[in-house]
Amino acid sequence: MRYLTAGESHGPQLTTIIEGVPSLVPLTAEDINEDLARRQKGHGRGRRMQIEKDQVQIKSGVRHGATLGSPITLVVENKDWTHWTEIMGAEPIAEEKQDDVRRKVTRPRPGHADLVGGMKYGHRDLRNILERSSARETTVRVAAGAVARKVLAELGITVAGHVLEIGGIRAESPAYESLQELKETTEASPVRTMDEEAGKKMMQAIDDAKKNGDSIGGVVEVIVEGMPAGLGSFAQYDQKLDAKLAQAIVSINAFKGVEFGIGFEAARRFGSDVHDEILWTEERGYYRSTNNLGGFEGGMTTGMPIVVRGVMKPIPTLYKPLASVDIESKEPFSASVERSDSCAVPAASVVAEAVVAWELAKAIVAQFGHDRFDVIKAQLAEHNERTRQF
Repeated sequence: MRYLTAGESHGPQLTTIIEGVPSLVPLTAEDINEDLARRQKGHGRGRRMQIEKDQVQIKSGVRHGATLGSPITLVVENKDWTHWTEIMGAEPIAEEKQDDVRRKVTRPRPGHADLVGGMKYGHRDLRNILERSSARETTVRVAAGAVARKVLAELGITVAGHVLEIGGIRAESPAYESLQELKETTEASPVRTMDEEAGKKMMQAIDDAKKNGDSIGGVVEVIVEGMPAGLGSFAQYDQKLDAKLAQAIVSINAFKGVEFGIGFEAARRFGSDVHDEILWTEERGYYRSTNNLGGFEGGMTTGMPIVVRGVMKPIPTLYKPLASVDIESKEPFSASVERSDSCAVPAASVVAEAVVAWELAKAIVAQFGHDRFDVIKAQLAEHNERTRQF
């Protein structure tokens, strides 16, 4: 399985083409639109989310509610395109109109891709960088992730995400009976946390940051239950599944770190207080007494819940701008403001769910078959029985 995304923040649409999804997976637009709507919510989102109402159009690869095995094309239109048709149009514009139409950007914003992207691709108009490097691109990554989530759900695998920390305010570790309970509770929270008191403080911190022209980041956690043991590999560095998940998390805009299980806390403990002891029963097969390693050993899944966290830096577009340099005049200035959120951590937790779901579904399809979903289901069931009795 693989996918590519295309489109600019203020272009006509965002597109993803997905290859390798097996045939016979139940899939409708509503399966995808649910996650697209979740991505747009959250305390701290900016005006762009009031303009867009993201809805997917399935252009290929699905017929009568089931995947065909052929490439799936998903399109999400940008409603704001109507205000940018000349500025972002594909056709050349007359030289005498360029100053009026282009809205040229020559002042790079600290923390963004503007300056180094311009250097890399030779663009003197940095709008050519910021339009694609925008987190708007994550819209269709969430769409692709929703397809992967559907694959996993049909195999009894559940993915849920929530917010652990915003602006230094940390929620208590959530207690829940099931991931479904976690999902329902966090969906009712404007900051996607199970800790109601911490949630109130987080919202206040977001409001204070916005009032001060600033932004704040945080930490999100994704939990996956139902994954079989033995996915991934120890044999080569690039086949380790936790490494693939780490890359996927850090690929999300503004994410700067990742950890599994107790993560960096492991550096402060003895080995006897870190490693998960192995147990076995006839009913469960092998399992661990604890899950400090977050569902991975040797780059492979253990069958325990996968627990992965990512840290998101504050969004770098500030209404209290930082110092930068104009690439044309080389004069110092205070960085210009593009429309932005004061905090996108709650929305980022949905993106994190999507990229985790994608990597796990990809691993399952690679290990248990490529073409037919019914064959994958049967092979996964056989694998689970073998590992239980190993």
